[in-house]
Amino acid sequence: MKARVTVTLKPGVLDPQGAAVARALGALGFDGVGDVRQGKLIEIDLAPGPDPEGTVRAMCEQLLANTVIETYAIEILP
Repeated sequence: MKARVTVTLKPGVLDPQGAAVARALGALGFDGVGDVRQGKLIEIDLAPGPDPEGTVRAMCEQLLANTVIETYAIEILP
């Protein structure tokens, strides 16, 4: 089984990488691009267990996300 974790900055936290991407898109001629927020996607292969979402949540809380400035969403895949 796989887990997919999407980590993004919390609203209100400055995102300099997102701002750089927005500027670059404008410079390339892509009009109408507003705010860009950048995050990360983490895919994890998991051994079968009784609570895969709880296991991945613990991983996020301890390592994968900085919960002071980031939020995360977990998706368990077959």
